[in-house]
Amino acid sequence: MTIDRSALRAAYRMEEASCLFQRMDQAAQASALHGEAAAMAARLIEGARARTSGGLDAFLHSYGLGTQEGIALMCLAEALLRVPDAETADALIRDKLAGIDWAEHLGESSSTFVNAATFSLMLSGEVLRGGSREEAGLANALRRAAGRLGEPVIRQAVLQAMKILGGQFVFGRTMDEALKRAAPERAQGLSHSFDMLGEAAMTFADASRYRDAYATAIARLAKEPGGVRGGPGISVKLSALYPRYDFLHGDAAKAALVPILTDLARAARDADIHLTVDAEEADRLELSLDIIEAVVGNDELFSGGWDGFGLALQAYQKRAVPLCDWVAQLGRQHSRRLMVRLVKGAYWDSEIKASQVGGFADYPVFTRKLATDVSYLACAEQLFAASDAIYPAFATHNAYTIGAVKALSAGRDFEFQRLHGMGEDVYAELAAAEDQPTPVRIYAPVGGHKDLLAYLVRRLLENGANSSFVNRMADADVPVAELTRDPVSQLAATQPMRNPAIPLPAHIYPNRRNSAGVDLADPLVCEDLQARLEQLAGAQWGDDGEPVRSPQDGSLVGRAQTASPDEIDSALTQARAAQPAWDALGGIERAAMLDRAADLFEAHTAEFISLCQREAGKTLADSVLELREAVDFLRYYACEARMLFAAPQPLPGPTGEENLLRLHGRGVFATIAPWNFPLAIFIGMASAAMAAGNTVIAKPAEQTPLIARLAVKLCHQAGIPADVLQLAIGDGRVGAALTSDPRISGVAFTGSTVTAQAINRAMAAREGPIGRLIAETGGQNAMIVDSSALPEQVTRDVMSSAFQSAGQRCSALRVLYLQEDVADTMLAMIRGAFEALVIGDPAQLATDVGPVIDAEARQALDVHVEAMRTAGFAMWQRDLPPQTAQGHFVPPTIIEVGSITDVGEEHFGPVLHIARFPSGGLEQVIADINATGFGLTLALHSRIEAARKLVENKARVGNIYVNRNQIGAVVGSQPFGGEGLSGTGPKAGGPHYITAFATERVTCVDTTAAGGNASLLAGG
Repeated sequence: MTIDRSALRAAYRMEEASCLFQRMDQAAQASALHGEAAAMAARLIEGARARTSGGLDAFLHSYGLGTQEGIALMCLAEALLRVPDAETADALIRDKLAGIDWAEHLGESSSTFVNAATFSLMLSGEVLRGGSREEAGLANALRRAAGRLGEPVIRQAVLQAMKILGGQFVFGRTMDEALKRAAPERAQGLSHSFDMLGEAAMTFADASRYRDAYATAIARLAKEPGGVRGGPGISVKLSALYPRYDFLHGDAAKAALVPILTDLARAARDADIHLTVDAEEADRLELSLDIIEAVVGNDELFSGGWDGFGLALQAYQKRAVPLCDWVAQLGRQHSRRLMVRLVKGAYWDSEIKASQVGGFADYPVFTRKLATDVSYLACAEQLFAASDAIYPAFATHNAYTIGAVKALSAGRDFEFQRLHGMGEDVYAELAAAEDQPTPVRIYAPVGGHKDLLAYLVRRLLENGANSSFVNRMADADVPVAELTRDPVSQLAATQPMRNPAIPLPAHIYPNRRNSAGVDLADPLVCEDLQARLEQLAGAQWGDDGEPVRSPQDGSLVGRAQTASPDEIDSALTQARAAQPAWDALGGIERAAMLDRAADLFEAHTAEFISLCQREAGKTLADSVLELREAVDFLRYYACEARMLFAAPQPLPGPTGEENLLRLHGRGVFATIAPWNFPLAIFIGMASAAMAAGNTVIAKPAEQTPLIARLAVKLCHQAGIPADVLQLAIGDGRVGAALTSDPRISGVAFTGSTVTAQAINRAMAAREGPIGRLIAETGGQNAMIVDSSALPEQVTRDVMSSAFQSAGQRCSALRVLYLQEDVADTMLAMIRGAFEALVIGDPAQLATDVGPVIDAEARQALDVHVEAMRTAGFAMWQRDLPPQTAQGHFVPPTIIEVGSITDVGEEHFGPVLHIARFPSGGLEQVIADINATGFGLTLALHSRIEAARKLVENKARVGNIYVNRNQIGAVVGSQPFGGEGLSGTGPKAGGPHYITAFATERVTCVDTTAAGGNASLLAGG
């Protein structure tokens, strides 16, 4: 029987104050024991401060992340050890260390480790920056040494510093090394939970390697004495065991992970050690519980009474307390006692950003650290109350939390846990103060230093922040009384409870509402949406009785009526007649209608998603993004209309003169939209034109008329008059008729460069006023990756940039440049992730790559791929699953080429070209990209600031993306548009776009003619 999750789901993104009132009630017992907790915490803090700090505690005290030095060290530690070539390593070192005075830190710490690292860095920094005047002699000597020996002197010094730092974070490179290092701590009664370093697997090969590492570690630990409680154990990350461990691929992930985790748990049982499933991002929680519930329900696994299986639980999540209850119910149902590691949480900033980017209703985590402290105490109470089904482990470095847990325990068994290298002084004090020491387990990372990257940075951010207890305890200027206050009482006195510096996702923009996202990771949201989409899929016909075209099987084609010449003429006549009144209405009134249209779009979310899937072949996730972008365009241009078109703008001039600038619509605009963004771009161009005071005849792509029809219908319902926004359905002949008509004042077009040039010629050839052409066209978009880039991040961004939307985005990645020194390893990981892509019906949640738009597009891509094959280029191509045989599917393909010059024209689909470039060859790569004449998007993956500046200075492209994917520009944040063959500008969704649809009028009034300047005379 499945354990009920209704309480969990209700708390997922619960309103924060309401949630915290519950948590304060649930932590009431801890608050009542505050005196006992505070007294113990004070003893621990005072004793720890009297000790000589070592390890990471000392490091974080010397190099806080609020300092230039701390940030530089974080960047170096994250990247340097994985860089194989000297040239990039030297550039990275120069980039991060030059200008920092490391000598200031030498000797200020009593830690040998900190001073050794500082000396290495000082040696390097002085060579790079020259040092102070007093150190000029040393600097000159070092520079001379570097000149004789070369930059290897600097490089080796910094590498040594990074290895010193890495050695503090990583317990051992191998399990044998880790167990040897653990021996002295085990002699003191400490135990360990070993974490085999390696975060999310990107490929099935990665997952297999991580699985083998876990299995090997368990087999090695089986030789160690101690048992489940006192002996060693292991922590596993489900994301390391399956490359598609996310809610979109939940069914496949569960099917794969349940047997894998069961096998590992069985091995842990046989070894008589514990196995804990680590907690990860909030949107993976439900899936992890599915897997954990299946494993716990396996009676064979627990038949011998083994009680070493457990999971980590994050107190910063609003679901933490109901999750404690869920675990207790799970244990009781199956007569198990489960281990629960309670942590505060390590992905906080990522969770905040993900919710803001996603446009979700609220956050899954608390916005104040104080609230997390209260939640932790509430969870502690729940865990102790369920001691029959749960063995709790409290992971904390906070002395007050330690005191509160001790006070709450009331003699019940539990353990503390701490990170290797941290909290040593506090726990040493605790051990010294207790007659019967509380069990303490060390969370100990194991693996190669270069594998620690993501882990290292996350721990630095989590524990090195100025607000963290570790940092504040090390600061003797922070009074002990300030560190031992009751968090429940503090929170009760805090108003507002939600952090006002972190607005809700809907309110992250100062003057407009963010578009509402659809949280597909929330089962309540996803199940309701899926049910509605199934209902809509059953209705095979559009509102007007016309069939909905389906690229999935090609069987239905929308037979929307093509506008006749007479209808086009009538539409132009009506639009021209309506424009003066619409322009006179003013920006504020027009904005109100656009805002109402945005609200109506969101109210019809399911209808739009259904049409995007069935008419345009979009996946569910892409359909959500399409709708959100359309809503953002409506609200953004409404905001621009209110600011720019509401009142005249005064201009400076001499006394006695008034100068006013007014913006007005140009007349009638034709907007011609593409099929790849049949809603967002369609409504984006039309809404900008209308916001500026123009009337609009909007022509959708011939492949996607029904999406446009619903959009126009809702705009009319919002109050936009029917003659202000008119729909002109048809093929290129309709577009040609509109663009060649002299009554059209301007054209906004998104599509191919060839078509844009034809429109430009047609507009120039007609009689009458010169019209305005605003065109966004194609791009031969590249991504450049140097050897300082993180392979996992590159792979993730390449997959989304090249294959999301079946590669049918104007911004999509077409040519990937990999630095030769890392090209083979990068390409192996990219190919592995490529093999894991799911190809199929876009209506299915798990689909990554759907069909291309039509048979013509498919044929063009097939011809290109075959031509490259014939030319002898190396190629990797996916096999299409049988269910795609009747649809417009193109096999995702990777082709290795010499350079971008081998590719020719843009190929609009799931085809990625890969080229290599030598270290130091970045400028030539940029020159080759510029030579194509296209200038839309360019991505750079590099940890070197100088590389970013070089790209910014040399590349002639509209949008540059650094260390992220190159698709999905956000309205208002990343205005989108290209230059050269990629468009005319200005950028859509940017501050200059709407004025391109306007004409300027200036009024100059001589006020002296009406009696002089009264204010000037009065002032005299």
